[in-house]
Amino acid sequence: MKIPLKYILRNFRSRRLTTAITIGGIALVVFVFVAVLMLSSGIRKTLVATGSNDNIIVTRKAANGEISSIILNDTYNVILSLPQVARDAAGAPIATGDVVVVINLPKIGTKGGISNVTVRGVSSPAFQLRPNVKVVEGRMFAWGSREVIVGSSIAKRFEGAHVGSTVKFGGDTWTIVGKFEAGGTGFDSEMWGDVAQLQDAFARQGAYSTVTFRMTSPDQVEAVKQTFEADNRLQQFEAKTEQQFFEEMSQFMSIFIGALGVFITIFFSVGAIIGAMITMYAAVANRTVEIGTLRALGFKRRSVLAAFLTESILISLIGAAIGLFLASWLQLLTVSTLNFGSFAELEFSFALTPELVISALLFAVLMGFTGGFLPAVRAARLNIVNALRSAS
Repeated sequence: MKIPLKYILRNFRSRRLTTAITIGGIALVVFVFVAVLMLSSGIRKTLVATGSNDNIIVTRKAANGEISSIILNDTYNVILSLPQVARDAAGAPIATGDVVVVINLPKIGTKGGISNVTVRGVSSPAFQLRPNVKVVEGRMFAWGSREVIVGSSIAKRFEGAHVGSTVKFGGDTWTIVGKFEAGGTGFDSEMWGDVAQLQDAFARQGAYSTVTFRMTSPDQVEAVKQTFEADNRLQQFEAKTEQQFFEEMSQFMSIFIGALGVFITIFFSVGAIIGAMITMYAAVANRTVEIGTLRALGFKRRSVLAAFLTESILISLIGAAIGLFLASWLQLLTVSTLNFGSFAELEFSFALTPELVISALLFAVLMGFTGGFLPAVRAARLNIVNALRSAS
């Protein structure tokens, strides 16, 4: 015979305080576990959304990111001549050679605190390649001038980064003439200006950091890679879809935060498991007579074992539900940190995914099982006669 679930649920009321404390401890552990993984997921989601599978980005193979990549003008022209490069109605390639540099700006609300900001020099097709970039305040920078537009994230987090102000870098003063939004992607954490002006300011005439172009069709990825492998002029360079490139840029940071989160959670979970174990041992001690009566009525040891394990797991799942509910509110927040891939500031939001919810619930079940197993075994092994005698 199986012990009814109603009996298990009824026992929650018999020890409200210890049960509530255990649920609170598990909720805290799950909250920390999910919050850290939401950070990792948020970084990955933001950077993956930055790229498009319709675009190819080219970097030098030895480069660790855009800022350390160099593509000379001769190579740039070879890339633009490839048959897989899409062209507009006038026959011009839909491609941009970008110059990517990092500058320092003071952060708002920090005394003397500075952080790195990405400045991207682009050509006019960049806005066709990245249609999510829209100027929402001020105006577009004038080509051939020392003007820049600033991403919405930079505008709200750095001093002097609003429309109408000036910033100094590259040995000159640049005027911020507009603010743009890029749909919550990594471009929101950048400044954009004329690539020719950036090349001149940083003495990189005839050289680009990356080349990005629209393919004639999304199924041309393998053809592009084969072309690069077969052409001696392009073998030092690597071609990837924009989405793949930015996803790889997020991996190190994402893995680092995830590993740190798991490490922290392990310490918290030990306390939660001990709490669950204490609660269940107390339940066994308080219900010795009940257990003896159940055994006398014909319930098997395995039924008693299953009942106490179920009770412990239910407590953990309730705690997990509370922890997930609290963590879900973090999605309303945005945070910024130094992206290890670009060595510049990146703003992103916490991201709660179905996979994280499932992982949290499985983690809670594991804590409940671990904390409840030994007390459940003790309950199942109680001698019927001794258990009933304890009532006297």
